[in-house]
Amino acid sequence: MIDDAARDNRRERRRGRTGEAGSESSRHPNYRSLKNPFLPQPVFSDDQVAAIHDTALRVLEELGIKVLLPEARAIFARSGALVDEDSQMVRIGRDIVTAALASAPKSIRAQAGDRSRDLTLELGSMTFLAGAGAPNVTDLERGRRPGTLAAFEELTKLIQHFDVLHMLCPCIEPQDVDNRLRHYAANRAQLTLSDKFPFIFARGTPQVEDGFEMVRLARGLSQDEFLAGVHCYTVINTNSPRQLDIPMAQGIIDFARAGQVSVITPFCLAGAMAPITVAGALTLQHAEALAGLTLAQMVRPGAPVVYGSFSSNVDMKSGAPAFGTPEHVKATLGAGQLARFTGLPWRSGGGSAANISDVQAAHETQFALWGSVLAGATVCIHAAGWLEGGLSVSYEKLITDIEALQTVAELCAATPGDEDAIGFEAIAEVQPGGHFFSAGHTMARYRTAFYEPLVADWSNFGNWTQSGSKSATERATGIWKRALADFQPPASAVATSDVLDEFIARRTEEGGALPVS
Repeated sequence: MIDDAARDNRRERRRGRTGEAGSESSRHPNYRSLKNPFLPQPVFSDDQVAAIHDTALRVLEELGIKVLLPEARAIFARSGALVDEDSQMVRIGRDIVTAALASAPKSIRAQAGDRSRDLTLELGSMTFLAGAGAPNVTDLERGRRPGTLAAFEELTKLIQHFDVLHMLCPCIEPQDVDNRLRHYAANRAQLTLSDKFPFIFARGTPQVEDGFEMVRLARGLSQDEFLAGVHCYTVINTNSPRQLDIPMAQGIIDFARAGQVSVITPFCLAGAMAPITVAGALTLQHAEALAGLTLAQMVRPGAPVVYGSFSSNVDMKSGAPAFGTPEHVKATLGAGQLARFTGLPWRSGGGSAANISDVQAAHETQFALWGSVLAGATVCIHAAGWLEGGLSVSYEKLITDIEALQTVAELCAATPGDEDAIGFEAIAEVQPGGHFFSAGHTMARYRTAFYEPLVADWSNFGNWTQSGSKSATERATGIWKRALADFQPPASAVATSDVLDEFIARRTEEGGALPVS
């Protein structure tokens, strides 16, 4: 009998940076640039989509949105919106919104540190991100704990390791770093450990400008070169219902002026911060997203923006958010219809409300994932590792979710259907009652024919039992530990350390930058 430990070690060595067969196989699927092969699935009729869009325009025109930042209100007023300074309410005419939609780019070329990792954000493309913004992190060996810089760095390494995660994101909040200096540490981790498209927090102009400067230094760009391209992104969340707070409004302005991407995302939970119906929640979401992207276009026509959707429902017994529910999937499908109505690239949201990496977590996350895929989402955030409705990111769930993402990525590849693939000669070669294991058609392809799983165990019950009867979650622990132990950052990223450290030392001596609240 084959030694189980030896077998497991060989299996792990075969798994490359994308989880596919590595040194013992010539199979190298490309997970870096995905095109969605599925026809978008509708949940509303075309007339209903038009009615939702028209009602959203009516919300902005008649009811308005509360904008807390005076500078943003002034920009709206200069562009023709009706502004009441006493109430801070801004009413935006539909002609203003229509003009903003016309000027927003339908395709965005996002430039990574390694240009082979550049992304084109447009309808039809598909990118996946890990769970983001959690205050806590968890794994089977160290348990659930507050986020730290060490955990932020580990998760950044894991994101870099797997090609099916296309962009960086702030998986967790490094709470052991003073908030005046936290953005330096987070940005440094991204820029020295990875060559993927980075995230910059929108927490006030001083921190944003620090982030832009760090990206510029790391990429070796002049100021003009930085402003001429798209080198980083942020996520802007409105305060549903119908409010845009100071740091988020300032973030839209700062990123638009610099020509960097804002992913403008209302967080509309039906029954809590939005009407209880899917159509009602999407109407509010659409209005808020349109208000944000309109502000960006007022600041700089042509500013890169991504239409954001993250609508689901709550548990009406407790008020807790729920994800991967039928309503979440329907809202995602409807958001896709609204995004296509505008023609803009758009983001969806995955995730789970489960408290641990279990069957519930997998079920909810994969339904949310399929909702995003079938809706044609350009960017799916929280696609891997997200638990507790965003209160924690799990190392093990990150790995098991990557298995699902790699499966979706495999579905993006063309399936050969030519004469050779149809295989008449192979069928003729094997006699009735025989097998195809040794057929020439099989022998020529067996190393590359099938996806090799990252964490799934296809052994029989006896071998699985002898190997310790480990669940997929338990097996995932060994995978993330090995990935971290073997991690080597890209040489181009490592080379940025000195110039970034000089900048951080100077800014730290100057007192850093407080976030804006």
